[in-house]
Amino acid sequence: MTEPISVTALNRYVKQLLDRDVLLSQVLVRSEISNYKMYPSGHHYFSLKDAESSVRCVMFRREAASLRFRPENGMKVIVSGRVSVFPRDGAYQLYCNTMVPDGVGDLAAAFEQLKNRLYQEGLFDPTHKKPIPAYPKTIALVTSPAGAAVRDMLRILGARYPLAKVLVVPVRVQGEEAPGEIIQALDLVNACQAADLIITGRGGGSMEDLWAFNDEGVARAIYRSHIPIISAVGHEPDVTIADFVADLRAATPSNGAELAVPDQGELRETLLHQYARLQKGMERSLQGRRERLTRLSSSPFLRSPIRPIQEKRMALDYLHQRLLHSGERRVGAERERLGRLAAGLDALSPFKVLGRGYAITQTDDGSVVSTIEQVALGETLQVRLADGTLHCTAQGKEKHKWQKKS
Repeated sequence: MTEPISVTALNRYVKQLLDRDVLLSQVLVRSEISNYKMYPSGHHYFSLKDAESSVRCVMFRREAASLRFRPENGMKVIVSGRVSVFPRDGAYQLYCNTMVPDGVGDLAAAFEQLKNRLYQEGLFDPTHKKPIPAYPKTIALVTSPAGAAVRDMLRILGARYPLAKVLVVPVRVQGEEAPGEIIQALDLVNACQAADLIITGRGGGSMEDLWAFNDEGVARAIYRSHIPIISAVGHEPDVTIADFVADLRAATPSNGAELAVPDQGELRETLLHQYARLQKGMERSLQGRRERLTRLSSSPFLRSPIRPIQEKRMALDYLHQRLLHSGERRVGAERERLGRLAAGLDALSPFKVLGRGYAITQTDDGSVVSTIEQVALGETLQVRLADGTLHCTAQGKEKHKWQKKS
């Protein structure tokens, strides 16, 4: 009978057995991620499961640092690693060395994840894109100074629009240091306001070669740039995150240079066309003025300036005579009307009545006496006749006979 042993000893023994197993020292497992957690230490803990079973897994920080994508629950992956026992728990688990998405490369998965996340944040929003200046004065090329792409861009820019000043801001466009250098270059050009247009990119290559332009930091540097940016990365089929964020995407670096500036030949033709239109317009304008001058020069006023003045004076004399005649007729008519009105008033005047023997009797206060009831016996009265006034005293009064009957 064997001696009893401790749990720790048992777990260590099982661990040694598993560690010595060649098959378990390097396994590939295809499964689905669940219970995924990333701790502040940088270690990743998760489970791999299928329809019937699951196994605990861990990926330490050193191995996790090489991941090009972010693992998520439900993602199907292929994991390589070794099987061993964690002595403290006595449970076996898979210690992962590598992880790639099942059916798609890790770079492609990382690309889609970052693209979707930045899209949700609004970094691709067309309303944020700035217009490309029609006639840039200074263009900054953020690219490798030694590649064929920069030579092509310089050649095209010089041929198409030699008026623009071109600054080459040298950066690495491949490798781990490339994203940081591109970010610093973009921020530096913006901080110094060294250009009014930036072209960033590189020539073609594999997805790994172009990966610097799929970096999240580079995308955010392009987004926060106050200067318009043209992304000119790879060949025409190549698409990077920088293309989505930039204000304008060019199919190639050469195409980026073509989009950045106008063609001097086309500008020259446009200017010549405009010059011809301007010249024709001026000729039409001058011809019209010549014709107008001819018409004016043949006018009577210019041939005999005093004649229109004399005609106006005659017209003024005629109007003056019309005004005088009209005024005389109006005054005569008003005089006749005034005579008729005066005759009518004279006929109605009480003084005319007095001339026919009638009189006006008034009391001392000037009131006209129209009835005997207004006068008291002994009251003084003034009797006005046609040629003067009598001062009388009422010594008696008597009503007419017909007044008595009524």
